[in-house]
Amino acid sequence: MEKSNRRKFIGTAAALAVSTAAASAMPLTDTQKKYPMVHHVFFWLKNPDSKEDRDKLIAGIKKLAKIETVHELLVGVPAGTEQRGVVDNSWGVSELIFFSDLKGEATYQTHPIHVEFVKNCSPLWEKVVVYDAMEA
Repeated sequence: MEKSNRRKFIGTAAALAVSTAAASAMPLTDTQKKYPMVHHVFFWLKNPDSKEDRDKLIAGIKKLAKIETVHELLVGVPAGTEQRGVVDNSWGVSELIFFSDLKGEATYQTHPIHVEFVKNCSPLWEKVVVYDAMEA
């Protein structure tokens, strides 16, 4: 590498490092809003070995993202992490939904899409546990 090209490369790399550090120190923008209400639901399937039932439940959960008060929805299955006494991986599918407030979560509960989800998918599960939390 020529001397001038090397200096240019080093200068560019240093400028990039400084700008990256500055960007990470900036406050969150409006598009990076926090949603302090969390609705986490765990489902135990009636037929835990049925991939078809699991996939049907996952598809049903994903439709809940269309509800206007749902800001983010994540669907999960057990991660297969190390077995420890504090880890419960007996469930089959989970949903994690973020809301702006309790009113948004209440709207979600009575929304026709959620009512339809319960009607269509409840035959798939034998147990449901819900954890609702607000940011402390």
